[in-house]
Amino acid sequence: MRNSIIRVLCVDDSAFVRKILTDELGRQPDIRVVACANDPIEARDVLLSQEVDVMILDVEMPRMDGITFLEQLMAKRPMPVVMFSTLTQQGGEMAMRALSLGAVDVVGKPTNLAAMRNLGVELAEKVRVAAAVDVTRHRPSFISKPQSLGGGGIYRRPLLLLGASTGGTEALRAVFAELPADTPGTLVVQHMPAHFTHSFAQSLDRVSAMTVREAKDGDLVQRGVALVAPGGLHMVVEGSPAAMRVRLKEGPPVCHQKPAVDVLFKSAARGLGQQAVAAVLTGMGHDGADGIVELKRAGTLTVAQDALTSVVYGMPRAAKETGCVDQVVSLQNIARTVLELLTHR
Repeated sequence: MRNSIIRVLCVDDSAFVRKILTDELGRQPDIRVVACANDPIEARDVLLSQEVDVMILDVEMPRMDGITFLEQLMAKRPMPVVMFSTLTQQGGEMAMRALSLGAVDVVGKPTNLAAMRNLGVELAEKVRVAAAVDVTRHRPSFISKPQSLGGGGIYRRPLLLLGASTGGTEALRAVFAELPADTPGTLVVQHMPAHFTHSFAQSLDRVSAMTVREAKDGDLVQRGVALVAPGGLHMVVEGSPAAMRVRLKEGPPVCHQKPAVDVLFKSAARGLGQQAVAAVLTGMGHDGADGIVELKRAGTLTVAQDALTSVVYGMPRAAKETGCVDQVVSLQNIARTVLELLTHR
């Protein structure tokens, strides 16, 4: 970034929320809220007069909603945007729409003061990540119909593990659009707040020949079915190759995340490593790296997304630097690569 201080515009119709965001982000030495706007109409005027690096954008506002504004913004003046969406089913659906339009990330909007203040550190980290993203290079492409690769392969490994964070919703949509209906049982951890993962699973299901849904405790791992870890719970896999189940667990965040990729990967390494293929996709941080090491020792075949096609090359880079990644490939080749590896003994 050219400027060492990240300049933020907060757009929210609540004066209370604007004040809290300004105060909490103002505690960070590298972030400054340079302006606030009550709605997108005011935000447009701010963008004409102020240099802004990242926008925090509410969804529900008067005069123009955040989704409509985001669509116009990304068409005319692309910039990093972090969406602020209510922690509800409808909020989750709006969050998925925002991410498909080009928002870098989404944060669940708390309903009380204490939770709002606790959000400050998380939001600051998301602002830092967003500021480093070149949104003109990573433009999302909306996939309306599955265009899967040919199925009917002889799969010798019955388990596919996928982990992602920032940029992962659209990356996973691209992967699932190519996975055939008979893909081995697939488990997904995407860093995302509770209440949003149900909508995310539905968005994957709409583009995939597989059946994709949010995981429930005790679900069987089955060919042709992908299970997405619910936000706010860790997901593990256990059992024998012939009868694998997922378990959902409470517990502290791992790598600041819940669900965490490491938790899923490490559970598979205990007895199922030789049955699995694992891939780490775009995302900030290093979640998944420790798990990749344990999986590799247990006989898992491993993949990481490359730097060029990653929105944030944090998690894939950390996995690669362990020396335990078999192949580093572009997003366009993730689906084909994991399908080929699933046929290996």
